[in-house]
Amino acid sequence: MTLTKAHIVDAIQNQIGLSRKRCVELVETLLEEMKKALESGEDVMISRFGKFCVNEKKERKGRNPATGDDLMLAPRRVVTFKCSQAMRNQINKD
Repeated sequence: MTLTKAHIVDAIQNQIGLSRKRCVELVETLLEEMKKALESGEDVMISRFGKFCVNEKKERKGRNPATGDDLMLAPRRVVTFKCSQAMRNQINKD
């Protein structure tokens, strides 16, 4: 099963007891702040969870898998995630 925004909203509502509307606002605000930071090139670090980073990829040579033709891929920005040691330990515990 995939954890969705709706699941997160439900969990907050059940644990904290706020209204569903307020929980949706909280989750949306959190995600918007994270998007703004990443868009401006800042990293987003959440203690005991991990770090989202924006990395710049240079122009590079690629290949169209359907035709096999060579092409140049444009430079772009990508978001990567590195989980914290605490998260890694929790995922790998027996």
